[in-house]
Amino acid sequence: MSESELLVAGIGVSRDVLTTIVTLAAERVEGVVRVGGNDIASSLISVFTSKSTSPEAAVESVVEGGDLRVTVHLAVFYGYPFVALASNVRQAVAAAIREQVGVEPKAVDVCIDSLVFPKE
Repeated sequence: MSESELLVAGIGVSRDVLTTIVTLAAERVEGVVRVGGNDIASSLISVFTSKSTSPEAAVESVVEGGDLRVTVHLAVFYGYPFVALASNVRQAVAAAIREQVGVEPKAVDVCIDSLVFPKE
């Protein structure tokens, strides 16, 4: 098994595949601007391309003692309460992992790395 692969429930899952699952689920949650894009270069590129330059850094995944733990870094819109937004992201990500991978993640940690103010 390579470093880019996780052993989850007896199967090897690419970190890239898990990143895609987490990203799609998180970005569907109201109030989330994008997954990742914490630094200025990433933010500028994402403004013009609507993509983060480093998605692998935006989603971290690890298997500890057989349990899958995921951390997702977000840019969110101003005006959405962080606790409720993080809860919605956790629920969406956990459901997507359950549906696609077939395991319940032990933890889904949410990091709000940047705040975007809507244009008026």
